[in-house]
This record gives sequence, structure tokens and C-alpha cells, in this order.
Amino acid sequence: MKVFVRVTPNAGADRIEDVMRSADGRAWLKVRVRAVPDKGLANKAVIAVLAKAWRVPKSSLGVIAGATDRNKTLQVGGDVEGAEMKISRWFDAHIADGR
Repeated sequence: MKVFVRVTPNAGADRIEDVMRSADGRAWLKVRVRAVPDKGLANKAVIAVLAKAWRVPKSSLGVIAGATDRNKTLQVGGDVEGAEMKISRWFDAHIADGR
């Protein structure tokens, strides 16, 4: 499963700000992290924020595209079936809430 993220580094807090839909129907997460975009620190912070929100191990998430860009693609790995189900439920709940 791939997850698309738009990251704002150097933010005041670590949080998932919004779920957006692009014109092609793809869901994007807007994520803010306090970490600076240096030596992968912001990427690690994004993974930590998402893993906590989705209640999956950090090791099950990895940046597969956009490592040095604000727009990133993350791959869900590890126990893919269980992680995908948790993430899908999370997306469904947050898109339905309008967040």
C-alpha cells in the first residue's frame, strides 16, 4: 500500500493536519513536523507521527519516493495486511469527518 504525504518541516508541533483528495481521487495527507529537513530527520518524524496515529510499528513504513522533497510517497510493509486495514479504517474515518 502506498500513502502520499505533503510535509511541512520546522512546524510548531508534530501532527497530521488534513486529508486532501487530488483531482485524480488520490488521498494526500498534510503532515507537520517540528524536525528540520536535514539528514532525514523530517522523514523520520513523519514516519513516527503516522505510525503513532495508525498504531503500526515505525518499521512498517518507509519513504520510497520524495526523500528530499515536500511531497513523499510512503510504502506500508511488514505485516501488510494488518497495517493496511488499520490505515484504511483511519482514512475512512478522517475523510468521513471532513478532516
